[in-house]
Amino acid sequence: MLTTAKRRWREATMVARGLQSGRHPVLAQIVPIRRCNLACVYCNEFDDHSAPVPLDAMLERIDHLARLGTSRIELSGGEPLLHPDLDAIIQRIRRHGALAGLITNGYLLSEKRIARLNEARLDHLQISIDNVVPDDTSKKSLKVLDRKLQMLARHASFGVNVNSVLGAELRIPEDALTIARRARELGLTATVGLIHDAGGTLVPLPPGHYRVYDEIARMTAPFYTVQNQNDFQRHLALGQPNDWHCSAGGRYLYICEDGLVHWCSQQRGHPGIPLADYTPADVEREAATPKTCAPLCTVSCVHRVALLDRLRTRPLDTIEAMVPPDGRAPASVRVLRWMFVTSRHRDRFRRLAARLLVPGARSRPDVSSTRLS
Repeated sequence: MLTTAKRRWREATMVARGLQSGRHPVLAQIVPIRRCNLACVYCNEFDDHSAPVPLDAMLERIDHLARLGTSRIELSGGEPLLHPDLDAIIQRIRRHGALAGLITNGYLLSEKRIARLNEARLDHLQISIDNVVPDDTSKKSLKVLDRKLQMLARHASFGVNVNSVLGAELRIPEDALTIARRARELGLTATVGLIHDAGGTLVPLPPGHYRVYDEIARMTAPFYTVQNQNDFQRHLALGQPNDWHCSAGGRYLYICEDGLVHWCSQQRGHPGIPLADYTPADVEREAATPKTCAPLCTVSCVHRVALLDRLRTRPLDTIEAMVPPDGRAPASVRVLRWMFVTSRHRDRFRRLAARLLVPGARSRPDVSSTRLS
């Protein structure tokens, strides 16, 4: 319980920093190895031969992300558990004070491996499960991975989220609902995403899939997720574009195995600058650069970062948009809306939050109470 409380406090600090300043990356996803032990048909983010990025190179990349002020660093792939020095990489992230995350297919997890991740002080793990029984599209099945979920529920001191996807290539949409229910039964969180095409843009849900998506979203979505973001994912599920500004390349960074910064995993080559040469000026420029792929983008981690920036610049409109149509917002949302938006004491609440959550915030030139008004 103490570990969970500390992690949630650090998460709150990340959000507070993101609300106070738009000049640093909120989230970076970095690839320590492109190779994967699986070959899911819909995935375009792996190969079957790449060597791990050398540890020294990975540590220097983590150090530079810290110099840029990155709040959260996630290891993705490929399959990051194939990297022989993964624990040392996680430890380096934590040493800098950033939140450490891991995205995995879960096949290589064991009780000993989970214990090592605990010792490395991992904060979050996301495990992807696509179906109940393995098929030609994906081997990431509940039948194979349920034992891994039970181990995580018993032994992990880090947060665990189970993510499933919906789309035409996955033939049984009800599988996603079964997976989400099993995750909740074990005390884990669950999310659902949408399959994208080779460019990272929308593949609308076929008939029957949307109903499953809607049920999972209503069952699992907490306050700070894309499901509550003005029906963002819901629009995509229906094949409808979204009107939003993508800040990838600035507030969100994707660093490939070659150490280059890209907008995201689906838009590699933009801007394609070596991380070692990336500066705060690059962060600000790319955050402001319009992306033509944004209206039909399904990359949910970029959406969450954009949500944070909308809360920073347009808090009242954003919070109101996140309230369900029936007006029954969670109590936490109503309290936050009153404290930081509508209360006549909102400036006092903001200053208090800044002092509690972000040490030294008062000395930062871009922190002010008017920033959130």
